[in-house]
Amino acid sequence: MNTLSIRDVRTILTAPEGIDLVVVKVETNEPSIYGLGCATFTQRSLAVQTAVDAYLKPFLIGKDPLCSEDIWQSAIVSAYWRNGPVLGNALSGVDMALWDIKGKVAGMPVYQLLGGKCREAAAVYRHADGKDKQAVLERVLALREEGYRYIRCQMGGYGGRGHVLHTPEGAQPGAYFDPAAYTRSVVRLFDFLRTHLGPDLELLHDTHERLMPVDALRLAKEMEPYHLFFLEDILPPEEIDWLRVIRNQCATPLALGELFNNPREWLPLVREQLIDYIRVHISQIGGLTPARKLAVLCESFGVKTAWHGPGDVSPIGHAANVHLDVASPNFGIQEWCGLSERLQEIFPGCPQVKDGYVYPNDQPGWGIDIDEAKALTHPCSHKLPQWTQARLPDGTAVRP
Repeated sequence: MNTLSIRDVRTILTAPEGIDLVVVKVETNEPSIYGLGCATFTQRSLAVQTAVDAYLKPFLIGKDPLCSEDIWQSAIVSAYWRNGPVLGNALSGVDMALWDIKGKVAGMPVYQLLGGKCREAAAVYRHADGKDKQAVLERVLALREEGYRYIRCQMGGYGGRGHVLHTPEGAQPGAYFDPAAYTRSVVRLFDFLRTHLGPDLELLHDTHERLMPVDALRLAKEMEPYHLFFLEDILPPEEIDWLRVIRNQCATPLALGELFNNPREWLPLVREQLIDYIRVHISQIGGLTPARKLAVLCESFGVKTAWHGPGDVSPIGHAANVHLDVASPNFGIQEWCGLSERLQEIFPGCPQVKDGYVYPNDQPGWGIDIDEAKALTHPCSHKLPQWTQARLPDGTAVRP
C-alpha cells in the first residue's frame, strides 16, 4: 500500500427520522480506505457543513490520516478561536473519521486501539415519557420487559406539561413551563413509580437545565428517598459554581455536561468530585481524541462516564460512544435512544442492543458504513426545534 494521504473531505447531511444529522467522510488516496465521523449539531447543521467543506477540507488535503493527534492539535487552533460547538462538531467529524481509518488500516475495531475491551457490552438507559404517572409507569414496565434495567423517567417532556400557566397578553411563542409545578410533579412521579416498581430498577431523571440553582438544590434533596441512579443536567453551564452547594447538602448522584464545550467547564467539577458522571456530547468537544483523554482524567477522580446519546447523534456517533464505553474502566452507563430500521438501513453495521446491553461489532474501525444514495432521500429541514425556546410563565426566555 502506498503512503496514505487525505484526498477529499466532505459532509453528508441526512434526516431519516426528521432529526438533522451531519456525517463527515474522509477519503484517502486508497479508494477502499475511508473514514466516517459524526459532526451532528442539529440546530446549526449548515454552519458545521460550511466549517468542514470550506475550512477544514483545504486544511486537511494531503495530510497523513494516521497522524490523528497532530491533526487534532493543529486543527483546533487553525481558526485561532476555539472551544465552540460549530467548530467542535466539525473537528469531531474529521477526528472520528480518522480513527475509523486508523482501525481499518490496523484491521481492528477502534476499541482495540484504545486498549481492548474492559467489558463485552455497555449497559444502556432508555427514556420513558408519558402524559401522566400511569402512562410513564406503563412505558417503564414495557422497557423492563424488553430487558432494560436503567430507565430515565419524564412526565410530559422537559419542564413537564399540563401545568396551568398564567401568561401575560402578547407573550412570545416558546416552550413554556412552570419550574415550581414541574418540581412538584417530578417528586410525585417518582413516589408513584417506586411504590409500584420497588427499589431494584434503576431510575433516572433529566431536568435538562430547566431549574434555577435554589430550585435545583431543593429537587435534588427531595429526590433522595427515591435513590436515583442519577439526576441529569441539573444546572446549565452558567450556574455550575452552585454544584458545590448542592453536593454539600444532598447525596443524590449527579450527571452533568451535555452542553459543555470548553475543558474549563468540566475540569473543576471532576477535580473537586462535584459530579458522579460526565455526560458530554462527544462530537461537541471535538471527537474521540479529547473524549478518551477526558475518560482517563475522570478515572483518576472516581468519576464515571455517561456519554450523551440522544436522537440528534448519528449512528456513527453512537458507535463511537460504544467503542469508548467498552474500553473504559470507569464506564458508568450509556444513554440510548434506539436506532430505527430506517437508520440501520442507511447506516449498516449499527451497534446492536440485547437484553439492555449494547454491543459493538468486531469489524475494523467503527464497523459502520453509510448508504449515501439512501441518505440523500431523507433531506434535512434545518428548522429549529421549539424545545430550545424555553420560557417561564411570564414569558421570560431562560437558558436550557
